[in-house]
Amino acid sequence: MAVDKKGKITYVELLKEDLSIFRVVPDDGVIPDYQTGQFLTLGMPIPSEENKIVRRAYSLASHPENKKYYEFVIRWVRKPLPGRVTTALFNAGVGDEVSFIPPTGNALLINDKLPNGEADNRRIVCLGGGTGLAPFVAFAKHLHDVGDKRELVVLHGSSYVDELSYKNFLTDLETESEERGRDRWNFRYAAAISRPQEWFNRSWKGQTGRVETFLRPKSSGMSPLEEMVGEKITPENTIFYVCGWQGTVDGCMDFLKPAGFRIEKDKDENGNFSVKFESYG
Repeated sequence: MAVDKKGKITYVELLKEDLSIFRVVPDDGVIPDYQTGQFLTLGMPIPSEENKIVRRAYSLASHPENKKYYEFVIRWVRKPLPGRVTTALFNAGVGDEVSFIPPTGNALLINDKLPNGEADNRRIVCLGGGTGLAPFVAFAKHLHDVGDKRELVVLHGSSYVDELSYKNFLTDLETESEERGRDRWNFRYAAAISRPQEWFNRSWKGQTGRVETFLRPKSSGMSPLEEMVGEKITPENTIFYVCGWQGTVDGCMDFLKPAGFRIEKDKDENGNFSVKFESYG
């Protein structure tokens, strides 16, 4: 049985009133080895419940090579009812104590080998809706730091431009890829805004619609993703990772399933699959 550890909030970056980046440092200074794509379960005392500790799992935006802190990007959803732990986090500040259970979960672990034992060198495409971007920020940090040369594409979808958390960081990673050469660091990033007609998004010139619109074929027969990478996407050359609301997962599969992509639990007779996902809500 997992035992709660103690830590403190050391950094809060308020992106907007209901979207923040948090960092937590364990009191003992120890961040154990874990796998990229796992989540951490945070516990917060709830004042209205006599400070009872309530726990909730959050995807990690930090990667295992970072032994300084755990990082999360969290949205405070208040309708139909606000989440108890998330509300407590948004009412907390630097120096406040949290409890946590060390990283766990296997839904979004990076695939390194094919069923036949060969290295999985397929292109990695990550589609994150809203805060579903978090594990893919960890993917980018991890693959960058270990020198993995597989092509990595991170696609993010949000309603408003100020919800594109990590936009500067991911743009810098793409610039580095262009400068160093894709034979050394092969990274691409793009985002989509689903409400381009709203005044706040008036300056947006990129992809519009939900994140899965990157998979929708255009009149040319190629999707925006395929135009970006310069070839037809197939289960043989690409593996997808999807994280977000269930509607985001379903929207992606509407395009991927007819193209022959299989989710992990529906692998073929040889054990092959080409989609991993994690959904919430």
